[in-house]
Amino acid sequence: MLMTKERRPAIRTLRGWAISVLQEAGAIHECEEHGWAKDRADPHARERAIDIARHDQPPGISPEEAVAEVHDVLESIGDICPECPDGEC
Repeated sequence: MLMTKERRPAIRTLRGWAISVLQEAGAIHECEEHGWAKDRADPHARERAIDIARHDQPPGISPEEAVAEVHDVLESIGDICPECPDGEC
């Protein structure tokens, strides 16, 4: 059987790539009801995301730019869903 390396889906923007990396690392997840991204506040998952960004960035992007984008996306995501009552989802 031919085995290939699993490839990430094609991402059109650097921000989309960073969101994908954060989801893959388990640093963020979606509200199941509304789809908003929520920060899991897991320092180990954040570090995994930074490692992925540092070592597997998109073509044409430096490791520093990739890590900066992951940090920027993390700073823009809250830990509650704005549509759920009391932020509980």
